[in-house]
Amino acid sequence: LVCWAKRISSSQAVSARCSMSEYVDSAHENNVCSEESRRAQTRAFGKLILFGEHFVVYRVPALVVAVSAYTDCECRFTDVPGLQVVDDRPAVPGYKAEKKAEGDEAISIVLKHYGLDPAQRGVHLTFGGELCAVSGIGASAAQVVSLARAIGQALPKVQTEDEVNAAGYEGEKGYHGTPSGIDNTAATFGGVLRFQRTEDAPIFVKKSIKVPIRIVYASTGITASTSKVVGDVKAKKDADPEWFEQLLAKYVELQQRGEAALDAGDLPSLGACLDENHELCQQLTVSCKELDALVLAARAAGAIGAKMSGTGRGGLMLALTPTEEAQRAVADALKALAPQVWATTLA
Repeated sequence: LVCWAKRISSSQAVSARCSMSEYVDSAHENNVCSEESRRAQTRAFGKLILFGEHFVVYRVPALVVAVSAYTDCECRFTDVPGLQVVDDRPAVPGYKAEKKAEGDEAISIVLKHYGLDPAQRGVHLTFGGELCAVSGIGASAAQVVSLARAIGQALPKVQTEDEVNAAGYEGEKGYHGTPSGIDNTAATFGGVLRFQRTEDAPIFVKKSIKVPIRIVYASTGITASTSKVVGDVKAKKDADPEWFEQLLAKYVELQQRGEAALDAGDLPSLGACLDENHELCQQLTVSCKELDALVLAARAAGAIGAKMSGTGRGGLMLALTPTEEAQRAVADALKALAPQVWATTLA
């Protein structure tokens, strides 16, 4: 499966769909378009980490890009107590079963954040959208951020984007224990971000792009537990602090070069930094043979840089391609090895 993504605004998407309904009864059309407009306002985006998975937990900067694919949510209150969840999100095989307990906990945390108790007031949730739930894409963050937006609609409650982001961070605790905050921030604000945890609120800066960034990303089909992998990295850090500090210092210098290349629109240098980041992830033991094989295949097919992205030990990798032709060639090469392949362009 290869999916080609182009970013469009929520209003454009709704307008395009609604314009096809001109021959439908006007009342029905208005209802349909109104509902689609409401769902569009709950959208939360997936993400890819360019630099910094795992290191970002230790308060150093990371660079993350939001993809155009999104999760949306509908929240309705019912007269019958209890919680009903309909999960219509596309997903790789096994993802929803593997993540169900964590997802249930995340939803419960977000409901409590808003003071909602389904035992007292029934809640019906429907999740949908076009973001394929797969390890590494930030599907959990997109889910809880879209839920926060939908709850705001249903109450109703006017929320700032910072308040939505804060609710999403709380929900991420159900999936990740102690989340970095990078995924929910990308899901909320979109774009290209430099993100850094602090003792207080995280710092994030929206980045501008000088040249199109053409990316192909592919799934191993393996679903990993973020909390387990993060815990394993912490255990290795605690067992050998000097080893970890050396890797962290290498990463900090690498991230600075990568961000400078992004700012300058220097794609070859950006790609070289992506390759270096993958090597650091290998040394952290968070890559795996399936990810390494996809990274090597992408480079051989014309990518100017490739790395794992996200949790690791499964999940996703990404490849930077210099042209549309190279993007298609890399996608074709990866679909021979990967169960799912996507392409997106940031401009």
